[in-house]
Amino acid sequence: MNSTRITGIVALLVIAAGAGWLLAAGRDGTETSTVEHTHHGEFVAYANSAGDTVRAYVAYPERAGKAPAIILIHEIFGLTDWERSVADDYAAKGYVAIAPDLLSSRHGSTESLGESARQAVSQLPVDGVMRDLEATWDYVNAQPATDAGNVAAIGFCWGGGTVWNYAAHNPDLKAAVVCYGPLADTTLTDKVSAPVLGVYGQNDGRVNNSLPTIVRRMNEAGKWFKADSYLGTGHGFLKPGRNGHGTAEAARAQADIDAFLKEHL
Repeated sequence: MNSTRITGIVALLVIAAGAGWLLAAGRDGTETSTVEHTHHGEFVAYANSAGDTVRAYVAYPERAGKAPAIILIHEIFGLTDWERSVADDYAAKGYVAIAPDLLSSRHGSTESLGESARQAVSQLPVDGVMRDLEATWDYVNAQPATDAGNVAAIGFCWGGGTVWNYAAHNPDLKAAVVCYGPLADTTLTDKVSAPVLGVYGQNDGRVNNSLPTIVRRMNEAGKWFKADSYLGTGHGFLKPGRNGHGTAEAARAQADIDAFLKEHL
């Protein structure tokens, strides 16, 4: 879908004035119970093209027929209980949700690195991460529960930046959700085919200051990009403990994500 849906560029100028702007838990992994709906969650392992093993958490919805899938990309801290709970939540909403541990093909698991996981994630080579995500794509699309090819990606912080890279890398991706993810190389937007939803904290200038360039490039290329900044929130606000989590604005952000995924999957 290439129709441009970018609105409100002028509203970026009011961030400094404090206004919002609008641009368009240790678990064994066998059965999950973080949400009311019944679904199944488990750890799985599969090989990437280099023969290395990728470990992932996958949550399946309880529903008839085949379901669209979501590849969930973790923060810079690696795959934690929080990302697994997010996968559970999306399974409860009817999606097959898979969260790969992008440290696993090199280090075995996030858990094995302890406090050094953050540094290890920051040093992951982009080509290796794309290789692991290719393997994740192949795995989830091969599952009988998945509506093959009907797959989106969502990422948070470091994972949000990685979603930009993956959307540029995989032209078959149906939709991409970037949650406060930085994009250092804005030329990647030229290669993005999927519609992109951006979710940003109002008080997150480190990430938001690059948005005018991203908006311009996506607009010039005729790409679908809609982004929103949520009032009073900071970086990472969809996660417990972060500035703005649990507020009406965080709930609005989640509702916007849900609506976007429903529209494009």
